[in-house]
Amino acid sequence: MTKSKIILDLFNLRDEKFANFNACLLPDTVKENVIGVRTPELKKYAKTIQNPDDFLQKLPHKYFEENQIHAFLLSDIKDFEKCANMVDAFLPYIDNWATCDQLIPKAFGKNTDKLLPWINKWLKSKHTYTVRFAIGLLMRFYLGDKFDLKYAKQVLNIQSDEYYINMMRAWYFATALAKNWNKVISIIENKELDTWTHNKTIQKAIESFRITEPQKKYLRTLKR
Repeated sequence: MTKSKIILDLFNLRDEKFANFNACLLPDTVKENVIGVRTPELKKYAKTIQNPDDFLQKLPHKYFEENQIHAFLLSDIKDFEKCANMVDAFLPYIDNWATCDQLIPKAFGKNTDKLLPWINKWLKSKHTYTVRFAIGLLMRFYLGDKFDLKYAKQVLNIQSDEYYINMMRAWYFATALAKNWNKVISIIENKELDTWTHNKTIQKAIESFRITEPQKKYLRTLKR
């Protein structure tokens, strides 16, 4: 299955109204590079691609949907080392939050000890979506029973003006409050986060059904 055949197939699945809508949600992506294929159809199509390694080697992609398919294919790779190396090669080409957040390799969740050195590397990147991705991994795989305050400190110590990084930082801490309240609430009480991320964390936590009403009432008193 050639790259040109894949692109032709994607245009055959196109919904132009959805393309316009989706492009508005992806401000960092060129509008003309959004074909307009809905996620369920993309996932279904990704499973039909023969020799996916050939597709995964052909970077960069032009279209948003190609990047989405790339993320779906990477997420299904079972071998950890292969997956980590291919994710590392792909991350610099991610240019939007959707592809970043769709990339959830199953192999990572099964190898959290092996994953930590990769996360440490990605957190130091100067690329917005690489950092966002790394924070997302800490949120998905290292809260609850696997939580350690040193991971929260890593996210806390990130200094950035990038909206999509700080939004993920807020999402991380809101989720950490839901899963590890007693270990994380002091960060909010002591106002260790920058003001924007602090207030966004509280907002997202208050919106969460996993935070109790007494906890939400208390968080409202901590707004800056």
